[in-house]
Amino acid sequence: MKKATTSKSPAHEDKFFTKPLVIILLTVFIDLVGFGIVIPLLPYYGETFNASPFEVGMLFAIYSAMQFVFAPILGGLSDKYGRRPILFLSLVGSGVGYLFIGYASVLWMVFVGRIVAGVTGGNISTAQAYIADITTRENRAKGMGLFGATFGLGFVFGPAIGGILSRYGIHVPFLFAACLSFANALALYFILPETVDNQANAELRTQNRFAAVFEALKDKRFSIITLLYFLVVSAFSIMTTSFTLFTMFRFGYDPEQNGYLFAYVGILAIIFQGVLFSRLVKKFGEAWLVVVGCFLLVGSLFTLPQIGPTSGGLTALLISIAFFSLGNSLSSPALTSLASKITDDKNQGKALGTMQSAASLARAVGPALAAVLLNNSFNKLDDFTVQRTFWVAAAIMFLSFLVAVYFAKIGQKHIHSIPSENSI
Repeated sequence: MKKATTSKSPAHEDKFFTKPLVIILLTVFIDLVGFGIVIPLLPYYGETFNASPFEVGMLFAIYSAMQFVFAPILGGLSDKYGRRPILFLSLVGSGVGYLFIGYASVLWMVFVGRIVAGVTGGNISTAQAYIADITTRENRAKGMGLFGATFGLGFVFGPAIGGILSRYGIHVPFLFAACLSFANALALYFILPETVDNQANAELRTQNRFAAVFEALKDKRFSIITLLYFLVVSAFSIMTTSFTLFTMFRFGYDPEQNGYLFAYVGILAIIFQGVLFSRLVKKFGEAWLVVVGCFLLVGSLFTLPQIGPTSGGLTALLISIAFFSLGNSLSSPALTSLASKITDDKNQGKALGTMQSAASLARAVGPALAAVLLNNSFNKLDDFTVQRTFWVAAAIMFLSFLVAVYFAKIGQKHIHSIPSENSI
């Protein structure tokens, strides 16, 4: 099997846009198109089975609960057996999950589909580890920024495609997403080079996966970064779980209209992460971008539930979610870049797997919390439940802001140092 050139090769030290980078970004893009198709439609799909806001929230939560258990395992396995087979397995699992949802005739089948996709959903952390493998330490922030932009690009096309396809039946977008996942898995298997030396990592195969996660968190800098990532993703997942239900309730938007709103957020993410992020990192550093990002998220989440057709209308809604997109586009890739920089090269998959494990837990906690907060005693939404849901998310981001300020003051000066023997 041909191996990709990694950041350890002096001959390619300054080359950034390598063929493996282009391939992995294309893989992530196709995967996120499928993911983007599904997320805005789940609340509408749940309604076809008379699901309550609580049950819709749990549809989001169960997927990430499975990811929480399996992401560090898959991340560790990618360090030892290679990135390519884990990415292949993840994409096939996603396709199977989408098929279960698309052909569901009862609500429990939708839950099964989300569980299957969650168990095999280690593709994000593995793709991030792949990017870390093939970029230099100096270019890693740029690589993670492009990863985030690709993520955003998937959310430009995915929700829009899902909204358009929903005209032909609410199940059609899920079947299309399944086809995308299977096609992506085949393309990845045949053209993506491997970056991991299996022989060099053979001695690590017997290591306890969960012990490795706890070992990684013993590093103070990494544990703070992971806590911040958990808090940011918790608030973000409350927002993504609640947003479609919010616009359905407050504005009466249908799947197509919500698809365009998610596409709008994706376009902004491309601009913020693909164009501005790496420049801002060079000028201010990742730690202070996290501070600013958290502050913007606090403001956006606090003001959003006050917006309605007679109180700002669509214009105010677009402005609010623009600040939300900017805040997330600054904080999330900055945290990922920080985690990668304080981790030695052979443990990138484990570190980013641990980060995604925290994110998966957050994506389980956030939607579960939203499910409870959105639901009133009649299993419906009302103005009070909407307001308290977004304000709880804002409170989480305010806590994140305080932690980020603390980290920026004590941690930034150590980020560019070579990891010590005790580093993960």
